[in-house]
Amino acid sequence: MILTDTHTHIYSESFDEDQEEMMQRAMEAGVKRFFVPAIDSEYTKSMYAIEEKYPENVFLMMGLHPTHVKENYKDELLHVEEELGKRLDRDNDLKFYAVGEIGIDLYWDKTFLTEQREAFRNQIQLAKKYKLPIVIHCREAFDEVFEVLESEKGPDLFGIFHCFTGTIEHAHKAIDCNMKLGIGGVVTFKNGKIDKFLHEFSLEHIVLETDAPYLAPTPYRGKRNESSYLINVADKLSEIYNKSTEEIAKITTQNSKDIFGI
Repeated sequence: MILTDTHTHIYSESFDEDQEEMMQRAMEAGVKRFFVPAIDSEYTKSMYAIEEKYPENVFLMMGLHPTHVKENYKDELLHVEEELGKRLDRDNDLKFYAVGEIGIDLYWDKTFLTEQREAFRNQIQLAKKYKLPIVIHCREAFDEVFEVLESEKGPDLFGIFHCFTGTIEHAHKAIDCNMKLGIGGVVTFKNGKIDKFLHEFSLEHIVLETDAPYLAPTPYRGKRNESSYLINVADKLSEIYNKSTEEIAKITTQNSKDIFGI
């Protein structure tokens, strides 16, 4: 059984003490593919280091996280563009597999909403240029995210709506914009809500994720999350879809290959 974690921050400082052991636990749980989102330029070196350690298993994204869109956001966007160009404009064995995570977050701070919108659109256009998927972060900003998404909609726009926590209407909208739904620990929460309607969507629209070290699934809720806990998410989907965990792993891993091209 091969599980794919489509969104995990395995380079996070939260794993400084036990990164190797954490990766070992994940692989023993069947997680063999780790797709790693960017945050900002300060984390680029750490991302490259984990990729170098696990070249067969770790696949990187490049982007500017919306909560890190600040006064210097234009410099950060330039960094994103330069790093994409270094790998994708040249004959380079090392690639990026998505532009992410990008989007709008109004939970922590609304100060930079205009800049977040601009950064989101700019990075969508970079993804289109390089024919890459996008990976969307959306927190308390569904209207704002869909406003940008729908204006950029087309056959060259596709990707994953990471950590999907919206309504059934939001799910339909996301799928209509060529997005898979990234399903993680929230689906195991008693008040997570998405478990009530997810069965109405075919599994072809679903990919699995942890968002480690955040949003650990039940029974680890409130603790540090890690990629080995992806099995708990797969087990919950097994209940929802009345399929074996192995079948869930197979279908969602294929969905990840369809998105990322690897």
